[in-house]
Amino acid sequence: MRKQVLVSVDHGETRVALLEATGKPAAKGSRRRRKPQNPAAGYHVAELYIERRGARSIVGNIYKGRVDNVLPGLEAAFVDIGLDKNGFLHVDEIVLPGVEVPRRGRGGRSITDLLKPGQEVVVQVVKDPLKTKGARLTMELTIAGRYLVFAPNGEGIGVSRRLDDPERERLRKQVKGLDLRGGGVIVRTAAAGAKRSDFERELLYLDKLHDVMRKRVEESTAPAMVFQEADLSVRVVRDIASDTFERAIVDDAKQHHRLTSFFSRLAPELVDRVELYEDDDKPLFERYGVDKVIDGVLSRRIDLPSGGYLIIDYAEALTVIDVNTGSFTGKGRQARLEDTITKTNLEAADEVVRQLRLRDIGGIIVIDFIDMARARNRDAVLKTLRKALDEDRTKTYTAEISPLGLVEMTRQNVTDGVREIMTRTCPTCGGEGVIKSEETIAIDLERRLVELAKERPKPDAFLIQVNPRVSVQLTGNGGRTLRTLEEETGKRFHFEGSEGLPLDHFDVVMEGSVDEVEERALPFARGDEVLVHIVEPHMYTDDDAVAKIDGYIISVAGGGGHVGEKRLVRIEEVGRTSASAVLVDAENGDDEPLQSSSSRRRGRRGGRRRSRATAESS
Repeated sequence: MRKQVLVSVDHGETRVALLEATGKPAAKGSRRRRKPQNPAAGYHVAELYIERRGARSIVGNIYKGRVDNVLPGLEAAFVDIGLDKNGFLHVDEIVLPGVEVPRRGRGGRSITDLLKPGQEVVVQVVKDPLKTKGARLTMELTIAGRYLVFAPNGEGIGVSRRLDDPERERLRKQVKGLDLRGGGVIVRTAAAGAKRSDFERELLYLDKLHDVMRKRVEESTAPAMVFQEADLSVRVVRDIASDTFERAIVDDAKQHHRLTSFFSRLAPELVDRVELYEDDDKPLFERYGVDKVIDGVLSRRIDLPSGGYLIIDYAEALTVIDVNTGSFTGKGRQARLEDTITKTNLEAADEVVRQLRLRDIGGIIVIDFIDMARARNRDAVLKTLRKALDEDRTKTYTAEISPLGLVEMTRQNVTDGVREIMTRTCPTCGGEGVIKSEETIAIDLERRLVELAKERPKPDAFLIQVNPRVSVQLTGNGGRTLRTLEEETGKRFHFEGSEGLPLDHFDVVMEGSVDEVEERALPFARGDEVLVHIVEPHMYTDDDAVAKIDGYIISVAGGGGHVGEKRLVRIEEVGRTSASAVLVDAENGDDEPLQSSSSRRRGRRGGRRRSRATAESS
């Protein structure tokens, strides 16, 4: 799988995209300086990362912290590392020189014997603070390089299981006998094909970083950060750099210098693969089609090639992905339902993994594949899913597919994904995804008006401020609902408001006699000239049309030919919920709207005079 990395730097954020394509990388001599017509041809966006200014991930950072509280019931301690929330340190993550630490459920010494409040400890962040939880911590420190992960408190040598057995054995021989400085190392997947000299050079670099960190621990006062992980772009390129890595393209000179400086020390052979993007015609992400992919990440529905689609729903404890056949009904006259379902599920298996990586979805994930009758088809879908997950750098675990077509899996959740960074909870629904309908709020409004009439028996009329989409539920259909309500309460109710009001807004603006409230409530007086936007033909008269102002209906005689236009009209009759008007333009013989003059009467809305009222569609 060929890989490229795009790095785009703006004032407010840094964005990194990992592009993948099938096939082998181009030969070294032909890798650079060619400008294809379509640079993104054959590539698809596999992973996206966004880091905002002031909200950088702290995963990998090492802190000198102070134990704030020890909870035996949780077998954990909370450690102050200088952030808003204390970090969480479980007993399984405690490493103390010369002390055997009990593991979960195995008994042994209590955590209260290992840690005390006020004790200083050196910890590393393994999981960013998410939602209401603080950072997850460990005392098993690691410093990552390109080929090796150095563990100062560890021991022995480990090799990535993603490599095949012969390569793992070869790498063990290469690193055997290296001076590990009293620690341990893990050989990374990117080390495939590396030589002993590569490991020696990198181990020397990692040991220098460890020495700097140790000195900072001795000199610093807790809480303090003593080691900071590399920035986003360096981390991504460092972690995927291998024989399949083709190039990294950066659109910022400073970030380009930072990348080249890092690799000149750690991997000199990668320096020539870091390119500076200098095309002023199009931004980097636009040229490679990444902007469209970012917009699609926020969509709930994802279409499949054959016509099926996925629906992704996010819950508090898990993410649910539903697979649907959609418009796909099979191919050919001999198409069978089982074949149609299997083909859709196979496409969905690949797309599900792509979306997991793009959106960086973590935690528990339930995939609801369409039910398949044959066991071999279920096995084929699960095999496709697991094969696609082989390209995912994040740890995953997949259970067997159930008879109902459900697949339960977990994916390590380390930091916020693109969706969490780019969005916030909806202020209207509070994250519920639904709000009360206009009909529901209107029914509640009726109850409130009945209670209002009982609480305030003296006034004969009320002016109520509500959203027009709610009041129209009472005033529509000839106002039958409103008349029934007024007969029941013995009061008169007028409404005003605008589309900008919340649907559940309710306010008593005025109360008094019928004439007083009506004078204030009616938006226009007879003879007012108003510039309106004619929005639709009249329902019963072909020659007439309708304009609306905040839910108030104006029937315009002779306006049928001007739908979609703005016209000056004269109000002829005024009612509580609607008015009738005639075109002033026609009287003047002018097809263009006329500007209202100071001698004309002015329309009013909510008791305020105005020179012009523009009616917009609601």
